Amino acid sequence: MPLHRSLPRFARPPARRAAVGAGAALAVAGLLGMAVAQPAAAHPGDRTPSGRSAAAPAPRYVALGDSYSSGLGIPEETDLNCGRSSRNYPSLVAEAIHAAQVTDVTCAGADTTHMTHRQGSAPAQLDALRPDTTVVTLGIGGNDLDLTGLLTRCVLVAYLAPDGTPCRTSFTLFGTDEVRSRINATGPKIEAVIEEIHTRSPKAEVYLVGYPAIFPEDGSACRDLIPLATGDFPWVRDKTKQLDSMLAEQAAVYGATYVDAYKPSVGHDACAADGVRYIEPKDTGSAAGFHPNAAGHRSTAAAVLAAIRS
Repeated sequence: MPLHRSLPRFARPPARRAAVGAGAALAVAGLLGMAVAQPAAAHPGDRTPSGRSAAAPAPRYVALGDSYSSGLGIPEETDLNCGRSSRNYPSLVAEAIHAAQVTDVTCAGADTTHMTHRQGSAPAQLDALRPDTTVVTLGIGGNDLDLTGLLTRCVLVAYLAPDGTPCRTSFTLFGTDEVRSRINATGPKIEAVIEEIHTRSPKAEVYLVGYPAIFPEDGSACRDLIPLATGDFPWVRDKTKQLDSMLAEQAAVYGATYVDAYKPSVGHDACAADGVRYIEPKDTGSAAGFHPNAAGHRSTAAAVLAAIRS
């Protein structure tokens, strides 16, 4: 059953929505650096940072999301089934905010249905939420579009018109942009997830994390590295922008703070030089293909922390 139909819709009070971007974020910032409180019951992915004295409660942090949040392919992976790395942005955020309790249930391949349903051996991600959770990051939506399938098709059809737009053509054959339609259909699912987070964790500030720039506008110089048709590079990049725009809209309306991972990644896409890029162009020892590497996760962590502290 689609998630946006299986979850109840609870509209947030207007005053609450307005507070998230300013005063409520300051409340979270006020927790930074505070000491450890007693951890809640254990959940897969829980860890309690040590070395702080007991004073006021520190943030209780839950990380939700897909492979762009889990750190797929980045050593050291702490959960092979979910491709979850100890160097992903949730780990960096948790360390920086001195979280009293950290529950990272991000999992490669997750879509919005896996917020409320099991994903193989992994429990439903929203089950990690508790009434006393105070910080939640959510990075989801790409798998609802089948972003991996989109990229695969673009590679497979590139030979049909190497200098043209065969991928864009294949997704718009009947006069409708199929990918844009998927993005529009994902919006209500994101809405339902955000509202359910607020229901389960009413004290939590929710940070909806967008997707980085995977490709440059002009990929003609890196077709040896990424075998897309020249004209499809800007089209695929536009799809990422449209996905992020939808996520930002849902965050603004439903009481979350949108975290822009795209802007700081421009110029660091999969076509950039090794040591500069945040996205790997293929499976390597440092990250999965078309996924953020450790530098990319550091960039996203910085964006999340800026949002928390704003």
